[in-house]
Amino acid sequence: MRIRSAIVLGLTAAFALTGCGSDAGSSEEAEGPRGPAPKVAALGPFVGECGHVTDDEVRDVGGLGQIAGSFKNAVGCNWQSGGMGGASITFASYRGSPLEREKAWVTTHGRPPEPITVGGRTGFAALDPRGQICDLAVQLDDDFFEWSTAFGSFSNNGGNPCDRSRALAELTIERLE
Repeated sequence: MRIRSAIVLGLTAAFALTGCGSDAGSSEEAEGPRGPAPKVAALGPFVGECGHVTDDEVRDVGGLGQIAGSFKNAVGCNWQSGGMGGASITFASYRGSPLEREKAWVTTHGRPPEPITVGGRTGFAALDPRGQICDLAVQLDDDFFEWSTAFGSFSNNGGNPCDRSRALAELTIERLE
């Protein structure tokens, strides 16, 4: 008798739970979707490793002198000149990321973005008030890439770091795949 009561009680509980779940699902389906479908970003052109720019080009165009260290991975590269507080250049590629987010980031760091065009592509250049750091980003469909040049604390590099970032961005645009 106990076994039969336990089976009946178990089946009753299972039917009750199944019934509750099916009603909620059908009413949600009748209401339709809750929001727009997520946007799938179209891939822009392939910028290659380090923006298709060689170490020697970064050294010469970027004015680093001797490159003391470099770091490279799937989405970015960084080159450092010798010594603490020396000049550095960074390349980064962002797939499916909004350029507006990067504009907001440089703005919060005191570098107001100015609109630019490089090789027919829009973007921005953001120079810090001391004239030591420039972030230059270029839109590629739903992607963008960025070259950042920092003269460093003890650097004697003259001129505007945005000119160097722009020259590197022009090389990247010329070599897009």
